[in-house]
Amino acid sequence: MLSGQARVAAVIGWPISHSRSPRLHGYWLREYAIDGAYVPLAVPPEAVEQALRALPALGFVGANVTLPHKEAAARVCETLTDRARRIGAVNTLVVRDGVLHGDNTDGYGFIENLRQQVPNWRAANGPAFVLGSGGSARAVCAALLEAGAREVRLLNRTLSRAEAIAEALGPAIRCAPLSECSRAMADAALLVNTTSLGMTGQPPLDLDLEPLPNDAVVTDLVYAPLETTLLAMARDRGNPVVDGLGMLLHQARPGFKAWFGQDPEVTDTLRQVVLND
Repeated sequence: MLSGQARVAAVIGWPISHSRSPRLHGYWLREYAIDGAYVPLAVPPEAVEQALRALPALGFVGANVTLPHKEAAARVCETLTDRARRIGAVNTLVVRDGVLHGDNTDGYGFIENLRQQVPNWRAANGPAFVLGSGGSARAVCAALLEAGAREVRLLNRTLSRAEAIAEALGPAIRCAPLSECSRAMADAALLVNTTSLGMTGQPPLDLDLEPLPNDAVVTDLVYAPLETTLLAMARDRGNPVVDGLGMLLHQARPGFKAWFGQDPEVTDTLRQVVLND
């Protein structure tokens, strides 16, 4: 039962009906018996800056921001964390003293998911091989560097987009065209797919894993389906694999703690609720 003192947060996107965040935060609110609510808000791009600026006046404690509004959110915030500034996008808003503070927890969620699923993984184990050049790729690359990766090989069909990420994040990001996949993965310790290839309704990711070492960790940010063709291929050849659902779950933790005062756990029960509820 919500009281008049309930803390209210939201997820803002366009569209928003597909978002699993209300299931996720709703579970934590029930699990920890918190007097609070988390609601989906469908906001079109032309209204998003106005909507975000209204959050403090409406009494929201904060919000998650999803596609296509992450860059607009960065423009609206009065303060940004260093990682949000590096990535140029915000997915977590916190309202303090009537002011919007922006963070980007996508990379945090990515690293925490790897650490939970493969406890012996370390960013410094060897080169990381990353496919894609969108906002997720940028967040992943920044997080890998922050975690201690000495080299991140970023491959994308349009090389100039990968080069823009390298220019922003520094010389440890080495860019290459897709034609150099075999050479780039030959001694990699981590392979990451940040593209939508393999997602339900999208073509599969066509990638020959033969050059990849058998002990390299393979992870896919796609979580629908939970086991993509890439992960199935990697599992069959003996590579440790990490699905993308955990990134979604872990990236939500910092916001929930800031809004509701509880650092929540990512558990198997939570995974099932978010997938099946």
